[in-house]
Amino acid sequence: MVSVRDLTIDFGPHTAVSGLSFDLTPGRCVALVGESGSGKSVSARALLGLVGPGSRIEATELRLGTHDLRTLTPAQWRGVRGREVGLVLQDALVSLDPLNTIGAEVAESLRLHTGLAKKPAAEIVHGLLRRVGIRDPEERAGQYPHQLSGGLRQRALIASAVAAGPRVLIADEPTTALDVTVQAQVLELLAELKREGTALLLVSHDLAVVSELADEIIVLRAGAVIERGTPAQILHNPQADYTRQLLDAVPSAHTRGERLSPLPPAVFTRPRVAEREGVQRVGEARPAPILEARNLVKSYPAARGRRTTVLHDVSFALERGKTLGIVGESGSGKSTAAAIALGLTPADSGEVLLDGEAWSRLREKDRRGRRHRIQTISQDPLGSFDPRSNVRTLLGEALSTVGVPRGERDDAATALLEQVGLSAIHLGRHPLELSGGQRQRIAIAQALATNPEIIVCDEPVSALDVSIQAQVLDLLRDLQDQLHVSLLFISHDLGVVRHIAHDVAVMQHGRIVEFGETGEVFDHPQHPYTRDLIAAIPTIGTPNPAI
Repeated sequence: MVSVRDLTIDFGPHTAVSGLSFDLTPGRCVALVGESGSGKSVSARALLGLVGPGSRIEATELRLGTHDLRTLTPAQWRGVRGREVGLVLQDALVSLDPLNTIGAEVAESLRLHTGLAKKPAAEIVHGLLRRVGIRDPEERAGQYPHQLSGGLRQRALIASAVAAGPRVLIADEPTTALDVTVQAQVLELLAELKREGTALLLVSHDLAVVSELADEIIVLRAGAVIERGTPAQILHNPQADYTRQLLDAVPSAHTRGERLSPLPPAVFTRPRVAEREGVQRVGEARPAPILEARNLVKSYPAARGRRTTVLHDVSFALERGKTLGIVGESGSGKSTAAAIALGLTPADSGEVLLDGEAWSRLREKDRRGRRHRIQTISQDPLGSFDPRSNVRTLLGEALSTVGVPRGERDDAATALLEQVGLSAIHLGRHPLELSGGQRQRIAIAQALATNPEIIVCDEPVSALDVSIQAQVLDLLRDLQDQLHVSLLFISHDLGVVRHIAHDVAVMQHGRIVEFGETGEVFDHPQHPYTRDLIAAIPTIGTPNPAI
């Protein structure tokens, strides 16, 4: 169905892909694996004519069915996309038209390629939505993307991609931003399409996801093929050092206490946070926590004058110098709890104590003198940084809050950069001039500027490639080991939480359903929801049942 031979893609003097070859046949999956910039996504887009302006594509063969993709006109490409080959992207909220209902989105692709009238198209749309596992399709078809959960949006995107019956489906990081249970549902849907005869090209940096679907894995680095073979060969007996590094970077139960990246430990020279023992409570073996949430309740206005409660009597404790992981699906209340802990969102009732003293109930002007003690690292530094500010300004503003004189800020900022593996050459750069890993390191440096005792990490590695994720996780571990900083770590990635956290709180529908030491919770889960989450974690060791 697809034949690619010696594909080379250049952007001016830069070669993005060099000499890539593969075949796609019915009911088979080829996976392109590698870091950002490895050439996997641009290779997939060559099958859609969407490589982009300024590109030069060469191949001895680039065929989709009977089409020679090297010779298609723009009008011919429009006939191929959707009908012959479908595309599922990473972020359904961005990919779906926010002004179209889900039903209209799927129907548009259907009518474009089949010429069906509106009424019969609507009936087929409902069938397509039902096929991808969306319940009550008649109701859902009238809803907009923002009204659906992440899993439902991704299913709707797949329905749109397969509406015209393409024989080939390209899935470009289709589960990266999804919770573990939703990810499992989407993977099962893709496996079902594959069993029905769809040829699947999967683009991913997640080796566990790849092991669930792939019949052949191609490992790319800087546009070149490093290694290729079956999942058993690549994942269990890799020959290339780069492939082994990718596998070693995957966090799991077996990596606790070990480094994930080949980089040496960072050396931090900021003042070490005092290791105070805290107050021993009667009947408790643990000292008083540095951060404690008590009976938090939070609700927001909903339709027709009602209110939606997103936190129900939530309590947790973060020990000094330790990491508390908070896990759960989207909408479980994780980020809301983090925002209240940071003093950025008020609770309806309950309170947060910082080192045993009132914190969340204080007025902001009363919190200001203590705010340097608790900092944050967000999921998307690019979205949280001012794009007009360079690194010097971003770090300088943080240093100014703790009284560092203007004339000393460059030296202090350089010292912070060096501690997170960067250098003074980055001071003049803007966020858009940095890689994802560099931006996350800048975010860590910015958080360290005030010498905090607590850092709230809200999905800090969810958007990163596995090797960059490994470097950031190692950096956070070095930070905690050397400076004794406490981490409140919010994530939907249970493998990451198991690797880094000492304790874990599991949230569902705004409630903490399980809390305890990480190993105990993962090895002996008590709540059915926790057991479901753990069962849904994809693992590299899991054999592919579809092969």
